[in-house]
Amino acid sequence: MDGSRTSEAPPVLILLGPPGAGKGTQARMLEERFGLVQLSTGDLLRAAVASGSEAGKAAKVVMEAGGLVSDDIVIAILRDRLAAPDCAKGVILDGYPRTTAQAVALDDLLAETGQQINAAILLEVDDVKMVVRIAGRFTCGACGEGYHDSFKIPKVAETCDCCGAQQMIRRADDNAKTVMSRLDAYHEQTEPLISYYKGSGTLRRVDAMRGIAAIQSAIAALTESVVN
Repeated sequence: MDGSRTSEAPPVLILLGPPGAGKGTQARMLEERFGLVQLSTGDLLRAAVASGSEAGKAAKVVMEAGGLVSDDIVIAILRDRLAAPDCAKGVILDGYPRTTAQAVALDDLLAETGQQINAAILLEVDDVKMVVRIAGRFTCGACGEGYHDSFKIPKVAETCDCCGAQQMIRRADDNAKTVMSRLDAYHEQTEPLISYYKGSGTLRRVDAMRGIAAIQSAIAALTESVVN
């Protein structure tokens, strides 16, 4: 499986990367530029439950009991979502798969409609620099403008440049210890996926420590090569 497209099959891209790597920002860019649809596991589950589909009902029972939704249920929900008209131009999967077993199940699902993973784009980061990047973040509680202790400091301390509010908010889990723990968990879960997609010839690597524009340019070029 080398990522080349089968005839008329909508492309499927995967974004791999740790929390804070910018997957959401890049996925929105791909949506706007290429007409692809971003599919995240959390959004899929919530939408399926709200729709009352059979898979959604099954997910609701598990979620209300405080359990983890099984891979079989997630695949069933994903099958329904991929059949929706807005996915005809292709999709970007964000946050799924997380394990090799899920990756194999996803390949089997896509094969049902002649699709395949065209590119698994890995946003590579430096862990130490990533801790600094995430741990220093804070936002304006009034308008949502983002700031950073090192990279983007308000012109007036504790005052938003955009709206003038003085309601700065920091996420409780955006501290060095928690961020490092999240990165460790990510690497443990993702390393097997990197090997899996490298073996299939679909892995693409992007340096995610650069500026947003440079990352966008690299990802857009990769996407262009598999979408057209």
